[in-house]
Amino acid sequence: MSTVHTRRITGLETEFGITSVLDSHRRLGPDEVARYLFAPVVDRYRSSNIYWRNGSRVYLDVGAHPEYATAECDSLHQLVAYDRSGEVIFHRLAEQCERTLAERGIGGKVYLLKNNTDSLGNSYGCHENFLVSRDVPLKALSAQLLPFLVTRQLICGAGKISVPAPGAPNENFGPGFCLSQRSDHVWEGVSSATTRSRPIINTRDEPHADSARYRRLHVIVGDSNMSETTTALKVGSALLVLEMIEAGVELPDFELSNEIRSIREISRDFTGATPLDLRNGRTASALGIQKAFHAAAVDWLDQREEDGTGTPNAQLADVVDLWGRVLDCFGTGDFSPVDTEIDWVIKKSLIDAVAERGNLEITDPRLAQIDLTYHDINPDRGLFHLLVRRGRAKTLIDPAEILAATEQAPATTRAAVRGKFLHAAEESTRQTTVDWTRLKVNGEGGGELLLPDPFCTGSPEIDAALADLTDLLAEAPA
Repeated sequence: MSTVHTRRITGLETEFGITSVLDSHRRLGPDEVARYLFAPVVDRYRSSNIYWRNGSRVYLDVGAHPEYATAECDSLHQLVAYDRSGEVIFHRLAEQCERTLAERGIGGKVYLLKNNTDSLGNSYGCHENFLVSRDVPLKALSAQLLPFLVTRQLICGAGKISVPAPGAPNENFGPGFCLSQRSDHVWEGVSSATTRSRPIINTRDEPHADSARYRRLHVIVGDSNMSETTTALKVGSALLVLEMIEAGVELPDFELSNEIRSIREISRDFTGATPLDLRNGRTASALGIQKAFHAAAVDWLDQREEDGTGTPNAQLADVVDLWGRVLDCFGTGDFSPVDTEIDWVIKKSLIDAVAERGNLEITDPRLAQIDLTYHDINPDRGLFHLLVRRGRAKTLIDPAEILAATEQAPATTRAAVRGKFLHAAEESTRQTTVDWTRLKVNGEGGGELLLPDPFCTGSPEIDAALADLTDLLAEAPA
């Protein structure tokens, strides 16, 4: 077995859909609602692109999409907590936005949706970032990883009612429920594009670390998940597959001859049995591919060494257990064993129950409203949160830990240093510049601290430099 570093930096970027329902006759488009939403941020920081006090990035992306990029995390449950903290941060901004609209006589409600498609067919993403070794060539990494990512929607899709428009690339499928929201919106396997021709793996190589040692694997095919257990399964299963690839574990040859056709077909197959053509001339099913990766992960976990850092085996054991239980459901057709843990199953169960009770067709707008409201991040209004309160959806992270993650940066990565700087900067009148690898006090007599090592939480040199910057922040600007 090859040596592999199981401690790995990970991060999630989530773009939120935004809309409003107003009390007045005035109508606000997404751009204007987003400006109201970010007004407190701009007033305080003079920018709509900032680093939050918890070390994460909060910004307004192209297309009026509020976006949250978690601080660097090095363990699975930590990442889930920081992903959820982004929902809390943006919900608070939405509440402030509603108060502002009320004060201006506009009134109404602001909705932030953690989903991936809007009513016009536009798609926005949830991007997964994994810091991987530069020693593994991207072509070889992609060849082994793509079959896993294409079929992964079986276990962690967010689910969606799909009603294709005439002339749409998926019109031949007809209306119905899909496993994944992103499956119809990717066009290539591997590419440098992100919006024009979305790939499964984006090759933009910005490691934000030593580029001689690391590559940032940017996966943009995944759905935004409301369920914490589904998020853990999505990221945790990918972590295990990446570890196996880096360790040189022999995995079956499942290179697909057409990843894009396959990903669309799989999204509409609740048996996982559709034959997929492979480049080696054989065929395999999505379920068969996932079972092979799962079996390899079971074996890998038995020999995976722990050193007290990164994701502990106990967390990954839960991932492997849930992974296997979901795959077993495809064999029986009964998904009730995971109907509180997997997003697409939770949502489909709810939609099916409402449709049966009201004798509704899948195209009924009332079902579309349920589909959308499932992703409302407002804890008092969103259907997923209602299901949690009723015991019909499981959680993973202590709510107190999520709230703490809105204020404090992860303590086990360089984000801890960034967080300390950001807290000090909030009490200062001096201008600063912050990014993933740099902390800077601007202006005459300023200073700068570089953080190239994402695993470094501090050192005598860094601590001294941070103390110097903190002292500068305490001074009045020149």
